[in-house]
Amino acid sequence: MAKYMGPKHKLCRRLGSCIWGSPKCPSIKRPYGAGQHGQNQRRKMSVYGSQLQDKQRIRMHYGLLERQMRKTFKEAQRMGGVTGTNLLMLLESRLDCIVHRLGFAPTITAARQLVNHGHVLVDGKKVDIPSFRVMPGMAVSIRERSKKIPVIADGAELLPPVMPLYLQREARSFEGRMTALPNAETLPFKADTAGIIGFYSR
Repeated sequence: MAKYMGPKHKLCRRLGSCIWGSPKCPSIKRPYGAGQHGQNQRRKMSVYGSQLQDKQRIRMHYGLLERQMRKTFKEAQRMGGVTGTNLLMLLESRLDCIVHRLGFAPTITAARQLVNHGHVLVDGKKVDIPSFRVMPGMAVSIRERSKKIPVIADGAELLPPVMPLYLQREARSFEGRMTALPNAETLPFKADTAGIIGFYSR
């Protein structure tokens, strides 16, 4: 499957803010596009441009392609209720995102690689599909022979700084569990979803 292989923080500078919350992100000091003409391209944003930015910020945070993003949005619409909250709930329930939130990988991109390479188990069975939907009650763990991989071992040693309330894991444990569905209060990534709703409703 195609994926973005370019510099990650160049995306942050293009959007004018850090997508992943890194304190060392260059967009904090230089909130404008990269290149010698980056500062000269700042102009009044149209409604469409603002909606596009909101959509791109969410899409890039979770590392999705446009086709995946549109498919997930349509599913969120069919669920009923608040579409924006449904969208973020679906994205946070992806296996690659859960592996990252549990602390087994430093980024969602790294978590996706772990899943693709078969290092992750769901309820004791290997799952190598990053978009797999984790449901409440499911246990996400690391395969036995993968526990010595440095990035996994380091992540399991301590709990992540911010553990979402719908996830549960003990320090030095290679297994975590989803205890509830994410909701508006417990979502760790806060984003303006009004723009993405407007963008896909055009």
